[in-house]
Amino acid sequence: MKAILVSKPGGPEQLSIGEFPAPVPREDELLIRVQAAGVNRADILQRQGKYPQPPGVSPLLGLEIAGVVSMVAKTPGWKPGDRVMALLPGGGYAQLATVNYQMALPIPDNLSFEQAAGIPEAFLTAFQALFRVAALKAGESVLIHAGASGVGSAAIQLAKAFGIRAIATAGSDKKVQFCRSLGAELAVNYRKESFADAVLDFTAGKGVDAVIDFVGAPYWESNLKTLALDGRMVLLGLLGGYRAEALNLLPILRKRLAITGSTLRSRALNYKIRLCKEFKSKILPLFAEGTIKPIIDRVFHWQDVREAHRYMEANKNSGKLILKISD
Repeated sequence: MKAILVSKPGGPEQLSIGEFPAPVPREDELLIRVQAAGVNRADILQRQGKYPQPPGVSPLLGLEIAGVVSMVAKTPGWKPGDRVMALLPGGGYAQLATVNYQMALPIPDNLSFEQAAGIPEAFLTAFQALFRVAALKAGESVLIHAGASGVGSAAIQLAKAFGIRAIATAGSDKKVQFCRSLGAELAVNYRKESFADAVLDFTAGKGVDAVIDFVGAPYWESNLKTLALDGRMVLLGLLGGYRAEALNLLPILRKRLAITGSTLRSRALNYKIRLCKEFKSKILPLFAEGTIKPIIDRVFHWQDVREAHRYMEANKNSGKLILKISD
């Protein structure tokens, strides 16, 4: 099969389409002919050699796909020709991919392959962070950093759909307006003002019940400042670095804060199966109803994968970037 290969760790110029052995599905797996794949920050880090795939996982990039079931073995509920989307630990930048049948999700009839490919990683990550880790409930509030990103745009929509007040940060006025259009009650351009001050002003000094953060060290102090009593912070990334210059632990004790790091790729298969089942029952119907939707910034032909990676690295996207896979 054809796949996008990484010649050696480095920049986007290391990406090219070449031949790679086709995956062989196990009895509990579906073989999927990939029509579209999502582009994620993790792909960039893996291309750079900073985020190696877990043991036993395909070395190919790609954590989410949409396509058509090509082959089934002992996999109840699926048949060849079914339209599916799926979260993968790797291997999505290819014509064929395998996935455990219990992690595959049916694509709602109102969504294209390109739209569906923007759902698994972004929405499952946001769903896990908001409801499983932060345990948010209707009436509470959440600060979502990188609100215009794939995960950020998913988190804003999910929060709104479940009666949670969403506040977002973004790096431009255009992205601020984008976040508001998705349902953020307040969106802050962090390049122009202190998001901590803006949040405290908006909440009359109380702060938010949870923070979803991708940045890390540079936001540490401000995140603690924005959290309310019994607040929860979920750390999903370290885009700004992992070493804080100074640590003031007093707010953690004084406000009884809970701080949790969370990743999805390295989770056990059984955990991800349970997460997908819960997502299928609680969230998937909302796509069919049009209550929430994948936000697609641009679709690139997979021959233009280098351009897609450069586009994401330049922080140009509002929403998801998708690769269209073809013969």
